[in-house]
Amino acid sequence: MSQVLLFTGKGGVGKTTLAAATAASLAANGRKALVVSTDPAHSLGDALDVRLGPSPSEVDSADGLFACQIDPRGLVDEAWGELRGHLRTVLAGAGVDELDAEELTVLPGVEDLLALTEVRRLATTGPWEVVVVDCGPTAETLRLLALPEAFAGYLERLFPTHRRVVRGLLAGVAGTGTVEKWDATADALSRLAERLDALRSMLVDPASCSVRLVLTPERVVAAETRRTLTALALQGVRVDGVVANRLVPSPGDASGDAAAWLRTRRQEQDAVLAELSGIGEIRTVDHRASEPVGVPALLEVAAQLYGDEEPLPDAAGAAGSLLEVSGGGRGLDARYSLRIALPLADDAEPDLARVGDELALTVDGRRRLIALPSLLKRCIVTGAEMDSGGVTVGFRPDPSLWR
Repeated sequence: MSQVLLFTGKGGVGKTTLAAATAASLAANGRKALVVSTDPAHSLGDALDVRLGPSPSEVDSADGLFACQIDPRGLVDEAWGELRGHLRTVLAGAGVDELDAEELTVLPGVEDLLALTEVRRLATTGPWEVVVVDCGPTAETLRLLALPEAFAGYLERLFPTHRRVVRGLLAGVAGTGTVEKWDATADALSRLAERLDALRSMLVDPASCSVRLVLTPERVVAAETRRTLTALALQGVRVDGVVANRLVPSPGDASGDAAAWLRTRRQEQDAVLAELSGIGEIRTVDHRASEPVGVPALLEVAAQLYGDEEPLPDAAGAAGSLLEVSGGGRGLDARYSLRIALPLADDAEPDLARVGDELALTVDGRRRLIALPSLLKRCIVTGAEMDSGGVTVGFRPDPSLWR
């Protein structure tokens, strides 16, 4: 399987240019690379200065560089149509009105989900070493990356696995009178579930998939970047780097109105970058006088962005485990801590709740259920503390469960 590198950021920060520049650099250094756009507002072809379609094609001016712009609408017509037909059969047979059944099978987000599925298909079947993805703006990307898990949960609630695997069990419920139609539906649902599982596995595997965040040094954009880091960590998706784009040049000792403007603007940008220093290394790219269009111009951007370094992330540098348990003691006097590693902004307000054998952690409206280690399932939560690196939850043995 190809390594997958996702570029995202607030709209207008230059993520398309940097994704294309990264892919062009990889190809120039002998790696076969595919750059693909899932952004509904496609501009990848404009950045490369070539005409792109939904199927990968080699860029004439760069050996080993391929590109395409995914057409989600076409994927829906091709891949979703068959399954929708099966679902309408089951829902109508269960007494759902025909019009309601039609509406129930038009699921919000299915186009985005199929676009992400297409990325995985290209990564697993194509000849490329690397697939670089130009994603949509941050909010859309976060929703996109959450879709596989959300759809899998939706599917399991509607058609549980244990019911799908029993051949023909619901043929009567579907009202078809035959086992064959239910079998076809069960097969289609099972294939969808398998694809969702494979997609989730790819996204949370730090050795094969990572996200690179692009920002411009502005306070509003920086604040969104911090929230995005937290949201991606909650989803278990690795962020391998942050790029600050469009730094204005320093005027040095020059005088005049233009120099004063540049000096003030650069000081503001440097102050924003200083505030972000806690999130790790930030690569920078200068603001250019002319828009970088075409492979030669993109390679110039990549040269400044990466220098002599490898554009791909080092899998060995992947983040450690989200959870870490510490503490101990004897019997009911034991005390334990669960550390949830999570980058948090100073104004973040995490909300924790115990739900059976899980902790529900919510930050900025995004929620993740965290399965407790077996030791802590028999414990009571005693409190929680937060810092910029995450949340530490205290536990003590539950006398009614501790033996």
